[in-house]
Amino acid sequence: MKFPKQKIYKALLILTLVLVVLFLGFYIFRDSLLKQAIAKVTNKMNTEYNSTFSVKSASFDGLSAIKLTNVILVPKNADTLCHIEKIETSISLANLLIGDVQIGTLKINNGYIQLVKKGDIRNFDAFLKKDKSDSDKNEKRKYATFAYRIISKLLNLVPTDMKLENLNFRIDDNGKKTSVAINKLVLDNKQLETNLHVQSKDFDQRWNIKGFADPRNKKADIRFFNLDTGAIRVPYLDERYNLKASFDSIRLNVQNIEKDGSELHIDGYTSITNLKINHPKIASKDVVIKNARFDYRFLLGDSFISIDSSSTMQLNKIKLHPYVSYDTEKDTVYTLKVNIPKMQAQNFIVSLPEGLFTHFEGMEASGSFDYKLDFRFNKNKPNTLVFDSKLNKEGLKITKYGEADLNKLNGEFVYRAIIQNVLQRPVLVGNANPNYTPLDQISPYLRKCVLTTEDPSFFSHRGFINEAFKQSILKNIRTKKFSRGASTISMQLIKNVFLTREKTLSRKLEEILLVYILENNRVVSKERMLEVYFNIIEWGPNVYGIGEASHFYFQKSPANLNVDECLYLATIIPKPRKFMYQFNDQGNLRDYALKNQKFLKNLMFRRGLLVPEDTLGQLPVYISGNARSLIRIKAPDSTAVKNDSLAIEDEFNL
Repeated sequence: MKFPKQKIYKALLILTLVLVVLFLGFYIFRDSLLKQAIAKVTNKMNTEYNSTFSVKSASFDGLSAIKLTNVILVPKNADTLCHIEKIETSISLANLLIGDVQIGTLKINNGYIQLVKKGDIRNFDAFLKKDKSDSDKNEKRKYATFAYRIISKLLNLVPTDMKLENLNFRIDDNGKKTSVAINKLVLDNKQLETNLHVQSKDFDQRWNIKGFADPRNKKADIRFFNLDTGAIRVPYLDERYNLKASFDSIRLNVQNIEKDGSELHIDGYTSITNLKINHPKIASKDVVIKNARFDYRFLLGDSFISIDSSSTMQLNKIKLHPYVSYDTEKDTVYTLKVNIPKMQAQNFIVSLPEGLFTHFEGMEASGSFDYKLDFRFNKNKPNTLVFDSKLNKEGLKITKYGEADLNKLNGEFVYRAIIQNVLQRPVLVGNANPNYTPLDQISPYLRKCVLTTEDPSFFSHRGFINEAFKQSILKNIRTKKFSRGASTISMQLIKNVFLTREKTLSRKLEEILLVYILENNRVVSKERMLEVYFNIIEWGPNVYGIGEASHFYFQKSPANLNVDECLYLATIIPKPRKFMYQFNDQGNLRDYALKNQKFLKNLMFRRGLLVPEDTLGQLPVYISGNARSLIRIKAPDSTAVKNDSLAIEDEFNL
């Protein structure tokens, strides 16, 4: 069908007239429309956020530029959240007509935004509540669509040209104060540059942020660095979380944000130099990472959020490919995979963060290895948990030990426990110590009991038990805390001889690596490891080694311990300094302690470690050594002391 040219011209003329009328109407009534818009915002702030919003004056400058003065937002019964003296901005009318608010330019002069917490009252709480207009909670959220919509809206609110002067951001958390003053921030022709003045209780610094920023095309390449000498210190975290952090520079690059069908791709990289962190839960000293980089690819779909396996993390010379996924398509499934491609062992050692692996400093190795970790947890089917850790090595060998010289386990050495950062008395591990007991002079019952309670597969594993790790992870997930470990005797030995008892990430990571080296390089025989273990662990308050323990409790040598005495000693290893609470005021074991020993005994029967003949003629455990003085025994009636003493002597043939 063909339309006459006259009709086409007429239609175009009518459309042009309509647009002209709309623009003229908007131009004539724009101030009135602006006042209505401000009134609408004022009413919404009052009714939905219990806050007072006010603007002293508002007017248009030209067709799309808006000028506002004294813009103030104050939550009821709380400190002012925002006060800006002057705002000038322009909005794209073309985008506004299709319902897309897109800021073109922005100028802000003199003002502040502050987050204040006094007691339990925060001046921003009202703005944290969920939007009532959100989709039905029962409707499954499509992650890619939701994220792309939020990112697009936020980037549209970032102007293409911006100039901020004398704008302050403040945090006051019950007296813990931090301020970031933007003396000047300029975004012009996609180039960003700013000078910041950062102040907190402990430091005063000037930062610079500069680089490329193109919010409309969703791209950026921005760097942070210090204008003064020294590293950039991160404010607020120290006072609030006891976390000290600093760095020389950070670079953030966003190369692509693109939605392709039902998937959203976000690509780019971030890097940091000389990152230094200090927190008592991480390590006892500063942890330094000289160079780190993350080339990322985030993928979001209708039912999943993930870091794609094509992403690369680099820590000094260590490169690894992570895969992290949260999937809700059928069940809620968490997945973590780590792949370290083949690399030289020495490059791995020298790349470990300073302060996090102090016992490895000075260590040298030859050969190479590659590593893979596969972890998968289904929230609705927890027992299907997957934990698979594989290390493949080629000619891997430790040629020089660092601070932790594992070879010392083969000879005489002095052991000193550290309890609550206090160094305990020295204990000689060797024949020159009269209490030192070789493995063949320790009751076989004790060896069987301790191995049953602490590490049944000690002689067959290589330092770790995957199933124990899985059960430990499951319990920690259920309890939402680190309530259970998976320590083998090898791990306990490393922890006692070379490390401290501090509960830090550093200590745990060093323990894992040292145990692997100990068990997989045949540094020490299993028998020698067990012998040292028996001779250094704490069996009671200031009681170290089985030689001291057997006399402390029973006034006999380790070789002469009977089954029930061995069962008792095995059950107190987890809490040796609290052994006395297992006894009642008569000096006898409480019911729960007897049940523990009975359970252990029956377990050993089932495993063939004991036979009924082993327990014939056994008497209740009686503490006769110095340990008895620590048990709160009720004083007997004076008239019965003599008879009771004779009864005890008769019962135990003393």
